[in-house]
Amino acid sequence: MGKLLSLLARDESTCCTPKTYDVFLDFENAAPTDLEREVYEEVDHVLRQSEIVLDEIQCYKGAGKEIREAIADPSPECQEKAWNIVIPLVEKLKRCYEHSLELERIVPKLLGQLVGGRLNPTQHLETQQALVKQLAEILEFVLKFDEYKMKTPAIQNDFSYYRRIASRQRLDQTNEMIISTELANRMSLFYAHATPMLKVLSEATSKFVQDNSDNVDNTTETLGTMAKVCLRMLENPKLLAQIEREETHLLLLRVMVGLVILYDHVHPVGAFARGAHVDVKGCVRLLQAQPAVKAEPLLNALRYTTKHLNEDNTPKNIRNLLAA
Repeated sequence: MGKLLSLLARDESTCCTPKTYDVFLDFENAAPTDLEREVYEEVDHVLRQSEIVLDEIQCYKGAGKEIREAIADPSPECQEKAWNIVIPLVEKLKRCYEHSLELERIVPKLLGQLVGGRLNPTQHLETQQALVKQLAEILEFVLKFDEYKMKTPAIQNDFSYYRRIASRQRLDQTNEMIISTELANRMSLFYAHATPMLKVLSEATSKFVQDNSDNVDNTTETLGTMAKVCLRMLENPKLLAQIEREETHLLLLRVMVGLVILYDHVHPVGAFARGAHVDVKGCVRLLQAQPAVKAEPLLNALRYTTKHLNEDNTPKNIRNLLAA
C-alpha cells in the first residue's frame, strides 16, 4: 500500500486528551487491496472519464461571436453557421451532464465502503487508502469543474441559444443528433447552478446519509476526520516530506477545502458552528500562508460555495478570517 500509513501517532486519546491526526494518506502510490478492488475498479472507470470531462470544460470555446452575428443578421446563412457551431458544444455539455449522473451513482457506493461497519473513521482512512484516494480525486474533480464552469459564462449563453432555436423549430423531432426537450430541461437546471458538480456531490452524499440513518454521524465524522488528516499532513514537516510531487501538495489543499465544503452541505448545522468536526480556522490559516495563486481560488470556494458561513451561529472570528 505504498508508503502505508506511517508516522501514526496512534490515537490513544482519552476523554481528556486531544486526538491526533498524524496519518499519512498515500495519494501518490496507494493501491487497492483485494477487499477494495471491486468498488475501486468501478470508481476508477468513472474517474478516467472525469479527466476527459475536465479537458472539455477547461478548453470550452463558446459560440458568442456566431450567436451575435445570427441575432444581428437572421439570414439562413448566419443562422446555419451559428447552429453548426453550437451543436458540438451542446453535445460536450451533454457529456459533462451525463458524467454528473455517473458521479451521483458511484459516490454512495464509495461512501458505503468508507463509512460505518466495525471500523471507526481513522481506521477506514488507515486501511482503505486506495478508496480514500479516489474520494479525494472526486473532490478535486468537483472543485476544478465548478471553477472552470464559473469562469465560462459562454456555457449558459450557448445553451440558452440552443434551447431557443430548438424550441422554435422543434428540432428535437427531426433526425438530427440533438437532445430531447426533457433532457434539455434537466441540463438547464444543472448548468443554472453556480457550482453544479458540488450540488450533485452534496446531494448524493446527503441521500447516502438519509438512506443509511445509522451512519449519519459516521459519515460526517469521516469527512471531518479526513479534512483534519489533510490539514495535519500539510502542517507536519515529517508528513509533508513524504510527498514527492508538487501536484500532490495542491491536491491535498483542494481536497481539504472540498471536504470542509462537503461537510458544510451535509451536516445539519454545517462546518462553521462551534463543535463541528472540522478545523475551519486551521484550514483558512494554512491557505493564507500559501502563495496567492494557490490560495485565492480555494478561499473563494469557502467564501462562496459553502452553505452555512453567513448564518448566525458562525463565530465572528471565522467570518472575519474569510472576509474578502
